[in-house]
Amino acid sequence: MRAAMEEAINAALRAEVPIGAVITDESGTIIAKSGNATRELNDPTAHAEILAIRQACEKAGAQRIPNTTLYVTLEPCAMCAAAISFARIKRVVFAAQDFKGGGVLHGGKFYEQTTCHHKPSVESGLMAQECGQILKDFFKSKR
Repeated sequence: MRAAMEEAINAALRAEVPIGAVITDESGTIIAKSGNATRELNDPTAHAEILAIRQACEKAGAQRIPNTTLYVTLEPCAMCAAAISFARIKRVVFAAQDFKGGGVLHGGKFYEQTTCHHKPSVESGLMAQECGQILKDFFKSKR
């Protein structure tokens, strides 16, 4: 999660919403990492999770990356939850909960839908305070 936090901080330095994501293989080696880049790329789908999934799939030469873990600093939105499912990621670990825009434990609860083809194991709360503070500080500076 510390590596994902670094990606979130780097995103904030680029004036992006500070969310970071890291994907590891079975041994825990980081195979992809990214921070949000929606403004930089003028792309509403350029969330940290999506960008990391793209990198990992490119490295794997495949559209699915089973036996991987995604660490992300904020609960994934519904779009990212769907991409995680489609990529067949085995495990998702996120820090802070997103009561407003989350799509895993909140909102649409994507993995609880009957149309969901793959449900990863989900853990939340790892470094939630630290990751949540990065977001709070970012938005406070914008007001």
